[in-house]
Amino acid sequence: MENIIFGIHPLIEALEEGRKIEKVFIQKGLSGNSFQKLFHKIRAENIPFQMVPIERLNRITRKNHQGVVAQISLIDYHRLEDVLPTIYENGEVPLLVILDRITDVRNFGAIARSAEVAGAHALIIPEKESAPVNADAIKTSSGALSRIPVCREKELLATIAFLNQSGIKVIACTEKSRNVLYDTKLDVPLAIVMGSEEKGVSKSTLATVDLAVSIPQKGKIGSLNVSVATGIVLFEALRQRNRF
Repeated sequence: MENIIFGIHPLIEALEEGRKIEKVFIQKGLSGNSFQKLFHKIRAENIPFQMVPIERLNRITRKNHQGVVAQISLIDYHRLEDVLPTIYENGEVPLLVILDRITDVRNFGAIARSAEVAGAHALIIPEKESAPVNADAIKTSSGALSRIPVCREKELLATIAFLNQSGIKVIACTEKSRNVLYDTKLDVPLAIVMGSEEKGVSKSTLATVDLAVSIPQKGKIGSLNVSVATGIVLFEALRQRNRF
């Protein structure tokens, strides 16, 4: 794994220096005063973490990791509540993309690339069950992940509620819907939810959004690659907004 910090004290120092951390892997059962100090900082800064067996850490590095390995973030994350006012101040109609449990870094990168080209204002990802912003993701995005704001939110359902309160319509793309994408008004303040190829958009999210839509198809495979599907939805939104 590239771009890592290992060891309790080096990670504490990195956090005190303001280094951006993508995720922390912690050995199960780890204890001690120094670890408790570190763990308090991790929780205080809402850094995603995962308790793992020591074998997982040893696969990442054979050096003296002291039960802690952290992945350094390659981008700065943005706060959604800061991004939205800027969009309106620029006189633009918000277009956001919410990624629900998309963990494949190449799909993530490809989605970011399409989103940036289509003029989306931000990507929204959950803290858990989301692809890391690593070198593969950035390479696949052709640098888009360094240009489009990425907002990492603790809870997607709360985020959707916040977007609704902010006057933004939230739609989810799923092949199970009878509502056709091309019959849907997309030139309004909008957030589009895309789910993973394996699991799709979660049931809890589908129950929360304003509308579910599907992309019409003639073939028999049943579904599109999620990055391709996201591109179709985004460029239909762009077409409607610019009346091409």
